[in-house]
Amino acid sequence: MPKVGMQPIRRSQLIAATLEAVDQVGMADASIAYIARLAGVSNGIISHYFKDKNGLLEATMRHLMKALREAVAGRREALTDDSPQAHLRAMIDGNFDDSQVSGPAMKTWLAFWASSMHQPALRRLQRVNDHRLYSNLCGQFRRALPQDQARHAARGLASLIDGLWLRGALSGETFDTAQARRIAYDYLDLQLAKAGA
Repeated sequence: MPKVGMQPIRRSQLIAATLEAVDQVGMADASIAYIARLAGVSNGIISHYFKDKNGLLEATMRHLMKALREAVAGRREALTDDSPQAHLRAMIDGNFDDSQVSGPAMKTWLAFWASSMHQPALRRLQRVNDHRLYSNLCGQFRRALPQDQARHAARGLASLIDGLWLRGALSGETFDTAQARRIAYDYLDLQLAKAGA
């Protein structure tokens, strides 16, 4: 009989092991046995909590998405300036938070994106994540721009955030968060300047 309260501890332990495994050997070679060995548990524990490797990847992505939501929300809650620009900058900063640009997180996001093209459950997660980013950006741009311009600006900024992140992930170097933020801020400022034009 498992100890009471053990489930969240085990799940967290297995998610951490998954991030470590993907960082070390990539998703293809991060077998259930390899992840279990890193976590110091039997293969059966993973099956018990997650059913299979796809279930574990889904749980790991939910963990990363939760960290992303918290990174953005924490920055927005700390704002003393309620302007659209301040909120949009907080969203940019949250997307380039350490929790999203560490080696294990970046490699796991890349594996997730590739898998989401073939796994319906992962595809749904990806759509939710994309929609959340676009919707939040659009809501803030809408405060300063007409609807069509706001939608266009939100699509552009979402694409730029993803593109900067992807280039950083594939560079093989430490992610340059400051540079990514500066580029995204420049785009943001250009879009908001249209409000005064």
